[in-house]
Amino acid sequence: MPKDIFEEIVELRSKRIPASLATIIAHNGATPRKDAAKMLICADGRQIGTIGGGSIEADVRREAQDIMKAGIAKLMTFDLKSVDPEERALICGGFMEVYVEPILPDPILFLFGAGHVSKALAEVSKFIGFKIAVIDDRATYANPERFPNADAFYIDSWEEALKKMSVSEMDFIFIATRSHQFDLICLRFALQSKAKYIGMLGSLKKTRTLFELLEKEGADSSNLGRVCVPVGFDIGSETPEEIAISIAAEMIAARKNFDLRPLKDAVSRSKRNIPPAS
Repeated sequence: MPKDIFEEIVELRSKRIPASLATIIAHNGATPRKDAAKMLICADGRQIGTIGGGSIEADVRREAQDIMKAGIAKLMTFDLKSVDPEERALICGGFMEVYVEPILPDPILFLFGAGHVSKALAEVSKFIGFKIAVIDDRATYANPERFPNADAFYIDSWEEALKKMSVSEMDFIFIATRSHQFDLICLRFALQSKAKYIGMLGSLKKTRTLFELLEKEGADSSNLGRVCVPVGFDIGSETPEEIAISIAAEMIAARKNFDLRPLKDAVSRSKRNIPPAS
């Protein structure tokens, strides 16, 4: 017996496969379906269920791919009197609304370094829907006692730990190891990944040093621009917990596809009572 749509959603999320769910939420007059029909569209193009077929379903399928990438739901409205002339004979004319919502797995936050800020960030991030992976070469730091909310641990030399990891375009990376050398190793890995967000703790002087080393290795300056430094919004944070809050806010903005640079500038200007540029 085939799985129903809701069973498919559970399986897709467990396998970390994005999808979109389309549901007919309103209809009037003659429409292909008169119930709250559902259709699940997977990132690989597979479809489970139907909302009536034809050009309407094709339009929803196309839109569903963009919706799962953006992570933002959309209400689609169809006037069935204005469908393709070739299909007009099949439809008497009516009105239909389809709500298309993204079905996405929880993003993973990869914490490179198990220090105080990472510990605080793990606690905050769990509450806002992230799975937590902790990476360090010290089992005395990367363990369930210090990180009770962590879902995975990678405890090995940095080079070996990174070989075991797979980072998707939905995932986030935070770098805060105990040395510039290890930060460089992790940053090099992060820039080669598809991570949605890369944040690194450290001073501007340290950042410039690491960026210069990577540029000598041939790193593209536009790719280096993916790294959020200084990490987090400038709200005067001092303690690990305050820094974690500022980083979590920035990650929420990134998850919602906001442009982080203007946001960071606006927060910084507001903190210093500087009016926006005219």
